[in-house]
Amino acid sequence: MELRTATPWADLLGHARYDAVHLEVRDTYAVPAESEPLRRFLAGEPRLSEPDEYWEAWAEVVKDATARGVAVRRVRVVTEPMSDYQRWLLTETGDNIEAGEDVRYLARHLVRDVPADDAWVVDGTTIGFNLVDSAGKPAGAAVTTDPGIVSYYRDAVERLWSLATPFPDYVAGHR
Repeated sequence: MELRTATPWADLLGHARYDAVHLEVRDTYAVPAESEPLRRFLAGEPRLSEPDEYWEAWAEVVKDATARGVAVRRVRVVTEPMSDYQRWLLTETGDNIEAGEDVRYLARHLVRDVPADDAWVVDGTTIGFNLVDSAGKPAGAAVTTDPGIVSYYRDAVERLWSLATPFPDYVAGHR
């Protein structure tokens, strides 16, 4: 199995030719750059009007990919009722849409056979895994083109995508 580690997401999406789909299956994440916005949300404080550098860098990656004709999609499989993190993320997802992503949500209880790990499926040929440490903090990435792993994730992501609800419809049902 070919496996490369520590590949930045910008490079992975930068090489995408037509499609990059992110499968998210965790109910909480411990991304350091998200700590303060999450804290503000939980405290009932207003959202900062200026995006941070972390977000701006990601938005540029998405805009670059979509400008090249790459469809950037994201499917979030969430437990309901949602964790505090996912409730916060729901308020932030409009930024993903504005950057050019197509985002859908799927309630975990409505589906079987959800992969255990988050992954990017790029062009149906490459899988990029989000690695996390024991505290849930980002620990890099692992990228593979192993045909068995690619087939499993490609099929799972497309099945879950077809079952998921587009973001605007999901939000409307959760107000």
